Amino acid sequence: MAIPTILPDEAALEELLSRPTAAVVEAMAALEGDVMLVGAGGKMGPSLARLARRASLDGGVKRRVIAVARFSDRNLPPLLEREGVETIACDLFDHQAVAALPEVPNLVYLAGQKFGTTGDEARTWAVNALLPAIVAERFPAARIVAMSTGNVYPLFPIDGDGPAESDPTGPIGEYAQSALARERMFEFFSRRNRTPVAVLRLNYAIEPRYGVLRDIADRVRARQPVDLAMGRVNVIWQRDVNAIALRALSHCAVPPLVLNVTGRPAHSVRWLAEEFGRRWNVAPKFSGTEAPTALLSNAARCDALLGKPEVEIGEMIDRVAEWVERGGCSLGKPTHFTASDGRF
Repeated sequence: MAIPTILPDEAALEELLSRPTAAVVEAMAALEGDVMLVGAGGKMGPSLARLARRASLDGGVKRRVIAVARFSDRNLPPLLEREGVETIACDLFDHQAVAALPEVPNLVYLAGQKFGTTGDEARTWAVNALLPAIVAERFPAARIVAMSTGNVYPLFPIDGDGPAESDPTGPIGEYAQSALARERMFEFFSRRNRTPVAVLRLNYAIEPRYGVLRDIADRVRARQPVDLAMGRVNVIWQRDVNAIALRALSHCAVPPLVLNVTGRPAHSVRWLAEEFGRRWNVAPKFSGTEAPTALLSNAARCDALLGKPEVEIGEMIDRVAEWVERGGCSLGKPTHFTASDGRF
C-alpha cells in the first residue's frame, strides 16, 4: 500500500502529526475555555499543543493554548510560540511556580518518568506520584485528562484481546507501580474535590522517529535480530493519540473515566518485522521465541466512545519504513518494549 505523502523532513512530519481531524475540530469548537498542557516538552507534547491550537482556529474559537514544561530543549518554546502556543517554563517540584500557573478550565497532564527508573527508583516515584498530586490539588476546578500507561496491567495471554478497563491492574516493576500511583493520585483528588478526570492508559504510540515500529525497523534495516520474547504488541499513530486526548476533555468524570488507548488488534512482532523486510527486500533475523503472554490492551471502550483510530497499521508501517530508508532522524529513545520484568 503506497503512503499518501512522502514526508521530506521533520517540519512536514510535525505538520502531519498536528493536522486536525473533523472530530477534533468539532470537539474543540464545543469546548469552553483555555487549554493547558502540563509536561509538554516530551515526545507527545509539542504535536499535541500544535493540534490544540490548529483545531481551535479551524473551529473558530479564540483560546489560549499553553504549554508548560521545564523545556530542557531551549529551541522548543520559540518554535511553539511562532505557531501561537504560549509557553511557560515551570519545574513542577517548585510549589510556588505551580501556584503561579494561570487558572484554566481544561488541563492535559503529560508529565512522567519511565526510562532511568532502574537505579533511581525514588525519583521515578516522585515524578509519577508526587507531581500529579501537586497539580491535581492546584487545579481542583479544571477538567483533567491524565496520560497513563498500559503497563499498569499484568501480562495477558497472547491469544486474547488483552485486559479491559474493568480487569484488575497488576503492575510489574517500580515504573509500572508508580504509574498506577499516578492514577490513584488523580482519582483521590477527583473524588475529594469533585474534579472531572479522564485517565488514558496508552500503549504504544508510534511515529517515524520513535516507538515500537521504529525499534523493529531499525533492527531489520541493520540486519540485527529482532527479539520475539514479547510476541505481540498494540500500536497507535501519535496523531490519533493526540486527538483522543483532546476529545477526552469533554468526557471527564467523577470518579475518573478510564480508557485504554491503543490500536486493535495486537500485531505479531514477527509479522511486523517481516513487513519491513518485505518493503526493503531484507530477510529479518530473529532471536528468542514468543512467550505465551504479552503487555496487551483492549481499547474497545475507547473505540465505542470516540471511534476507532484513523491511521491503520499498513500506513504506519509504510511511513516508518520510508522515513528510516531515507535516513530520517530518530529521537534516540528505544522503547524497550521487549522487557517483561518491568525494569526500565
